[in-house]
Amino acid sequence: MDPVTLGILGLVVLVGLIVIRVPIAYSMILVGGVGVVLVNGHQILFSQMKTLGWGIFSNYGLSVVPMFVLMGALASRAGLSRALFRAANAWLGWLRGGTAMAAIAGCAGFGAVCGSSLATASTMGRVALPELKRYNYSGALATGSLAAGGVLGILIPPSVVLIIYAIIVEANIVTMFAAAMIPGILAVILFILTIAIYVLIRPDAGPRQDGATFREFRNATIGVIPVMVIFGLVLGGIYGGFFNPTPAAAVGVALVWLYGVVTRTIGFGELTESLKETAATTGMIYLIMFGAELMKIFMSRIGLPQETAAWIGGSGLSPMLVIILLLVALILLGCLMDSLSMILLVIPFFWPVLVEINGGMYQPAAGSGFGMSTEDLKIWFGILALIVVELGLITPPVGMNVFVISALAKDVPMIETFKGVMPFFMAEILRVSILVAFPALTLWLPKLMGL
Repeated sequence: MDPVTLGILGLVVLVGLIVIRVPIAYSMILVGGVGVVLVNGHQILFSQMKTLGWGIFSNYGLSVVPMFVLMGALASRAGLSRALFRAANAWLGWLRGGTAMAAIAGCAGFGAVCGSSLATASTMGRVALPELKRYNYSGALATGSLAAGGVLGILIPPSVVLIIYAIIVEANIVTMFAAAMIPGILAVILFILTIAIYVLIRPDAGPRQDGATFREFRNATIGVIPVMVIFGLVLGGIYGGFFNPTPAAAVGVALVWLYGVVTRTIGFGELTESLKETAATTGMIYLIMFGAELMKIFMSRIGLPQETAAWIGGSGLSPMLVIILLLVALILLGCLMDSLSMILLVIPFFWPVLVEINGGMYQPAAGSGFGMSTEDLKIWFGILALIVVELGLITPPVGMNVFVISALAKDVPMIETFKGVMPFFMAEILRVSILVAFPALTLWLPKLMGL
């Protein structure tokens, strides 16, 4: 069989396995392993397997993953989400739809400490849903805003998926964190505007409530100061050059744990649960990375990425149209698999294509292609890819954030939650369009900081 045909068949089999709910890690290990055997024989596979695991997991950059996962696990048990929501509600609650806006702001703040979309949606859902119900918000707006707000955790630093992307394409993690800041803030603004337009059209969906008293406002604002301090020390320490991402994550873990001890929200039991959750999540991430690397070996040996790049290069498609097509493909794949799996599986395949279109790895800044250096392309495409990947968390049939929120709001039909996230989905499409049209919004802050 022709190698390229074999590669395409392998991708079809992989998608088929995912559709029938075979775990993504096992699907990639199976397809990648069998593919290498068919192309080069079992001895090559065994030779690769001897060193593959060590080559992946001994990467020092990966040590930041369990640290940030543990930080998020502790944060979800330390009451940080409640403090964030109370403060946001004190500031925004007096507006029509203000409690839903506060939920969005709370998700953004918690995502900055947690770094996980599912954890953000789950934790903020437990905090904000009772308040949204108490003020008679419609089921669609209440659950839709929380499910959509959860996706902010994947982009606002620190983000585990952002770290994994940086490792795959060999980008600087600190630079990626800086590049994500403005797109992340843009998402918060667009989501709040979406709610404002929603309640303008349907005033009964988000009733206006009484504003907080001065005492409530003061206490809520003071209560969020520890969260701001933790966030400031972690990211400020990274950007200020005081420590690298892994030590920064360790500092974050220590600060969140200390906050939990002082507020008596984290005891020995909560610490043990957090460690177990971290071990399980990290093990899952590493296993998916192992499978993705095996798939990468299979694809590189048959030359499918190179063939794809050559085909696109000869098709006459403009570089910008190629970017748009790749982003659409990521949105469609998001209907089948989770965000981390997509990044690990698709980016090693897409990235060489973009590099080839841009004129090669060492193309100068003023060259052809996308009109930017390969390093800038790495940053710009990474942010775009993460935004569209996160859409898979709120689109059927996977829509993990929707399932999480629906499990918490059992009285709201899931179809209502999917209806509720559609306006936010359109806001995300608008955000992608803005960032595609104006790459400087992504690249400006890293350049300003000299990263």
